[in-house]
Amino acid sequence: TPIEQTGRLNPAQQKALERLGIKTVKDLLYHFPTRYGSTAEARRISDLVTGEETAIFGTVKKIETKKSFRSRIPMGKATIEDDTGSIDVVWFNQPYLAKMISASAIVKVQGKVTEKNGRVSIANPHIEEIGEMPEIVGKSLFGEGGESILYPVYRETRDITSRWIFHKLQKIFNEHIHEQILDPIPETILEKYKLPTLKTALVWIHAPKKPGDALSARKRFSFEEIFTIQLARQKSRALWDKEDAFTIDKKLSDLDPLLDILGFPLTEGQKNSVESILKDFKRGEPMARLLEGDVGSGKTAVAALTTYAVLTSHPKERPSARLQTAYMVPTEILARQQFENFIQFFVGTGVQIGLLTGKTCLKFPSKVNPNEATKISKAQLKKWCEAGDIGVLVGTHALIQKTLKFRDLAFVIIDEQHRFGTNQRQKLVQKDGFAPHLLSMTATPIPRSLALTLYGDLDLSVLDTLPPGRKPVITTIIKKDNRNETYNFIKEKLREGRQLYVICPRIDEPDPTKEKALNAKSAIEEAKRLKKEVFQEFNIGLIHGKMKPKEKEDVMQEFAEHKTDILVATSVIEVGINVPNATMIIIEGAERFGLSQLHQLRGRVMRSSYEPYCFVFTESSSDKTIRRLKSFTTAKNGFELAEHDLKERGPGELSGAKQWGISDIGMEALQNIKMVEAARNEAIELIEQDPDLTNHPLLSERISKLETVHFE
Repeated sequence: TPIEQTGRLNPAQQKALERLGIKTVKDLLYHFPTRYGSTAEARRISDLVTGEETAIFGTVKKIETKKSFRSRIPMGKATIEDDTGSIDVVWFNQPYLAKMISASAIVKVQGKVTEKNGRVSIANPHIEEIGEMPEIVGKSLFGEGGESILYPVYRETRDITSRWIFHKLQKIFNEHIHEQILDPIPETILEKYKLPTLKTALVWIHAPKKPGDALSARKRFSFEEIFTIQLARQKSRALWDKEDAFTIDKKLSDLDPLLDILGFPLTEGQKNSVESILKDFKRGEPMARLLEGDVGSGKTAVAALTTYAVLTSHPKERPSARLQTAYMVPTEILARQQFENFIQFFVGTGVQIGLLTGKTCLKFPSKVNPNEATKISKAQLKKWCEAGDIGVLVGTHALIQKTLKFRDLAFVIIDEQHRFGTNQRQKLVQKDGFAPHLLSMTATPIPRSLALTLYGDLDLSVLDTLPPGRKPVITTIIKKDNRNETYNFIKEKLREGRQLYVICPRIDEPDPTKEKALNAKSAIEEAKRLKKEVFQEFNIGLIHGKMKPKEKEDVMQEFAEHKTDILVATSVIEVGINVPNATMIIIEGAERFGLSQLHQLRGRVMRSSYEPYCFVFTESSSDKTIRRLKSFTTAKNGFELAEHDLKERGPGELSGAKQWGISDIGMEALQNIKMVEAARNEAIELIEQDPDLTNHPLLSERISKLETVHFE
């Protein structure tokens, strides 16, 4: 039902609703409150009682900052007025709070009523601007008087207020329009988990009579979203499992020749991951697995060993096959790096390795020098791929172009592309009907609940320990007073030939163009300051958000070749970039980053045989910030930090969480691993019973919309 059917809208309101993503009545019903205010405990100013904790709603009539008369303590003071009277609110030692509230603003004030020298006031209260006065203090906004202690507060935009939204919703509820929306969740599932029906949940989430109603409704809608995502993932996996794949029958001991070349024992995590992949290879249906490895945990070694298993196999489906592996990474510089890594792993084995990116085409070994790679034409490389002569092809997205054909593609590794969509996956199925085994790899540790949601169709392997010999990074929190001492230490290391990253904080702004400008400015200004005041004798490179990808790669390459000593950047340093000589990193404004982000950045200096250092610079003196940063210095691994971030900062702050397309209410489920596991199990069971969702058309419609979303 179009939203216009709920009443006339002017053009400004129509545009405002579109900005909020609201086009239909259903969209409005699914525009859930961001929070709830309480009106039942609120009093009119004339009814206030000394000594009581209370809440008032009113208009700011006067606001000032000054020092108290006798003790000269800095203070903020405001006069709040409603239609029954006025009262002063004061903040001692926090005058800045008064500056955060504008005159004439409508506010909610919560605190204890005190009386001194005959004057009533509220000292050091919590105060927030609310936009508009609640229509009825102490009564339900939808129900009968006195029934509700909560009122919904909605996300607003210009020309649409929270009050306007609930008036529209009131009309929808009064006319029972919400009852026309059919519930997509099967009744058996609702009963099993004691979740309210859609009709009940819509009323409870917008007009809760008690806090428990709102919680039950939010739980239901959280489950609904995660369940729908899981269904899409499980349907995708069921389709993938129907494909045929080469059977690769190898055991761990068959990989000893390559293990000898690697020259180090596998960690327990690496061993378990390799064995899980070998087990998948034997099934005759294509693998779909995610290898989630902490920074520096040895994912590339797992990729190389399992590639070796593929290249040395003669599958029963086609004994004469010359099995091939494609290794896809997001950028040219990472492709070059992994190409060189694979050369080190496979040198002397006779395996031919190709590199194909937008601008580079190489083959190893060269016919002239068996220890070096040689440049060849793209046409020649494609010809050798099609003939099966290239055993491993490393590259960027160029690997899934239509003009590139493989003879017997058996294994595809996707590195740092957090999600390889269903459409891209289907492109990998060869014309002969064989689908390659698929291994996605990421160095972004995320909580288990999020991994199960985003990668519900992939089996999960985890590397959470470092290989022997890797030196832990010495991480230190640096406060303002210790900057110069730290700079002097860094200069000594730079003179010894080491290199340094300097990361400037990411400043989140609602306007993306503004965000880029701010990022660029902070990095540019810091690079200038460091060159002028601190590191005059050293060469400084700069990467910021306004640069083109090619420019960023060139600067990164110069740093990798030690043409620059210091790289100043916003948080755009490529995950996985390997500069072994860069052993130090400064993170400015560390309190602005999530713990997982900090861990990713620290990972840039974990790849050296020299002692690595991470200097966490903060201007904040808040106990909470220092406590959080201390957890960063002591955590054993990135998974521990990701769980800490989820607990302390909420799911919306997880590394790039918003870009995954999960709504705020869906994010709430991520703090409840049992709910995520239940949603996944129900989705698996439903797809087993009804693979095409023929008997569940409402769910089928939901996930067809989801399948257009590319989680990445």
